[in-house]
Amino acid sequence: MTLSIYDFATPVLARGLTNLSGFLDKALAEGFDETILIQARLHDDMRPLVAQVQLASDTAKGAVARLAGVDNPSMADTETTFAELKDRIARTLAFIDSVDPAAFAGAEARPIRLKTPSREMNFDGLGYLTSFVLPNFHFHVTTAYAILRKAGVPLGKMDYLGRLSLIE
Repeated sequence: MTLSIYDFATPVLARGLTNLSGFLDKALAEGFDETILIQARLHDDMRPLVAQVQLASDTAKGAVARLAGVDNPSMADTETTFAELKDRIARTLAFIDSVDPAAFAGAEARPIRLKTPSREMNFDGLGYLTSFVLPNFHFHVTTAYAILRKAGVPLGKMDYLGRLSLIE
């Protein structure tokens, strides 16, 4: 069996985003005030929950777009409610689902250039996925989880892992 970049990237990103949406659902179901949580932080020098969700979304859609060689949909960072964050997650998932797996052919060797305000990073597709995308994506999903957990939302490991694909 041959596994592609698509096989390693899209299920992981989609699962993390789905679970992230579930974290927000659980906070609301437990009666937590979203106006407080949306600006909650782990530490003063870290970004708030809203930014963690936006950055997880940006990382996922940017990765899929770059690896597949398609346009990265623009999403303004204007969310102020959990409903808006959940909509952003849903739009990101819809984008991921819309990209033809065939577009990922050769993605492991595709040159990827990222420019940030402080530096430029150059990767091949495999290095981009394994050394930047997946660690960065999980950092933001984990930080969102930790912010909510610190605030008292009763999340556990299985909320983070989500639905497992078990062979029985």
